[in-house]
Amino acid sequence: MTVHSDELLKLVVKAADDKKAQNVIALDLKNISLVADYFVICHGNSDVQVQAITTEIRKQAESRGVRVRGIEGQDTGRWILVDIGDVVVHIFHREEREYYNIERLWSDAKVVEFA
Repeated sequence: MTVHSDELLKLVVKAADDKKAQNVIALDLKNISLVADYFVICHGNSDVQVQAITTEIRKQAESRGVRVRGIEGQDTGRWILVDIGDVVVHIFHREEREYYNIERLWSDAKVVEFA
């Protein structure tokens, strides 16, 4: 089953929100990069919360028939990258997010607003 990138974005943001992810930001990369249509960046306040956010995103994607292409960093729970094709999710521990500040690296991208 094919899920459009806009639907996948909403699914990911909701899953992160369901696990109380902090400061969820979605960046529209469609006209900037070939890597993905969207980056979602969020953080948790503990390793356990970061893991829970990751698990929920994976579970929700798979429940819609979307193949998770890869998950990196899950063993440490400090910065986990979830590749779902058109949407790439960066789930940080709060301290790592402040340190890496990847939003700054993609400052040309438009922030997606949710109603």
